Amino acid sequence: MSAAAARVSRHVTQPAVRSIRPTRPPPKIRKPLKRDERGLPIPHVNIIVRDTHASRVADHYYDTVRDDVMYMTYKHDPNPKPLRHVRPRYDPNDPYVKHRDNPPVGGDQYFKRPPPPITADNVIRLERIQLHMMHKDALTSRINLLGPIMAFRAISGESEGQGGQHQTEGVQIVRGRKNIGGWVRTGQPLGVKVDLKGPKMYDFLGTMVEFVFPRLREFPGLIMPPSSAPLDTPSAATGVVSFGLPPEAMALFPQIEVNQDAYPKLYGMHIHFITNATGVGAQNRARQLLSGFQVPFVRR
Repeated sequence: MSAAAARVSRHVTQPAVRSIRPTRPPPKIRKPLKRDERGLPIPHVNIIVRDTHASRVADHYYDTVRDDVMYMTYKHDPNPKPLRHVRPRYDPNDPYVKHRDNPPVGGDQYFKRPPPPITADNVIRLERIQLHMMHKDALTSRINLLGPIMAFRAISGESEGQGGQHQTEGVQIVRGRKNIGGWVRTGQPLGVKVDLKGPKMYDFLGTMVEFVFPRLREFPGLIMPPSSAPLDTPSAATGVVSFGLPPEAMALFPQIEVNQDAYPKLYGMHIHFITNATGVGAQNRARQLLSGFQVPFVRR
């Protein structure tokens, strides 16, 4: 082979290696994507993101806690008393008061009603968890709510219309309902809140019990009222357990701890566990449910 032929063959390109898996180039979008009222592009396909795995805490409720709570809260009444009929203020058959508010005589004393009989259909369960926070700096500028909104989105994993699920409300802004002289105006942003339902509700509960409570300093547990407290008060007859967390507790959530520098400051919050319990002693039954998820309670 001559030197000229060798020089030419050295610069000849090698043929491309054929792929075993057949591929094709991505389709070209000829028309630009439409945009919504916020200027964000709307995809040309309907994208819906669903749950990728089963919630471990939710399985714990259906496998263990539900049966245990039913056994603990069941009370056998061989001779149930009929419910006393409460007379309304006006005669409902009177045509002159047909469209008038007709409250019961003595007021709607729902907190004195006996609890319904415990059956397999109405076992106490968590309906939703609500996170709420009021930021005092929002009174001067609503821009100060950006930090709490970012923190609540990271903790809850909720955003409006996420994954094509249009029923998801996400983090909502709490606004003033009435004028308070020199402080709050109607419609003024005051704080943020978010409602957790379904698997994300149980995931948040598991994160709080396993990561936040054990590392929170000087936290003996959720304080309970004394044993002599009556069970027929409005607070004791609602199946809601509420408590607050200090600002340093927010840094203990893994979603915040991994990138704490991204948030301007830490914020405290109120947490409300809302259950389906009603009647006298409903709050105690809600505490029994939460104790099955290892939520600590203490009585001073």
